[in-house]
Amino acid sequence: MNSQVSPIAFRLTRGADLKHSILASVQSNNIQAGCIASVVGCLSTLSLRLADGNSVVTLEGAYEIIAVSGTLTPEHVHLHLSAADREGKMIGGHLMEGSIVSHTAEVCLLSFPAMAFTREYDDDTGYTELIVS
Repeated sequence: MNSQVSPIAFRLTRGADLKHSILASVQSNNIQAGCIASVVGCLSTLSLRLADGNSVVTLEGAYEIIAVSGTLTPEHVHLHLSAADREGKMIGGHLMEGSIVSHTAEVCLLSFPAMAFTREYDDDTGYTELIVS
């Protein structure tokens, strides 16, 4: 098995949509299979789909990004984010569009050139699920 990994790193500035910007980087770097290595930064707007799979919460304020994880395909980034508010209270969920960088976000991605990730609808879960080849 080929274990080659290619890193991609970039910085987002105030006003960038975190999810949209990560997808744009995946597409501009022609990543066919990848994952999030690290994201460090702050958000002024946080939009998450919660664990029930339906509820979306959008919060305004100062949020410190604690962790981001996820898989990257050419058409879709599946990302989960945890963030802390001004009091250190945590919230997390499925990252949605509309999560806006307040000051900066330092993003590190990993690409796996020997692999391809796609997504297919799964009747059992009701979501598009990862297919690895």
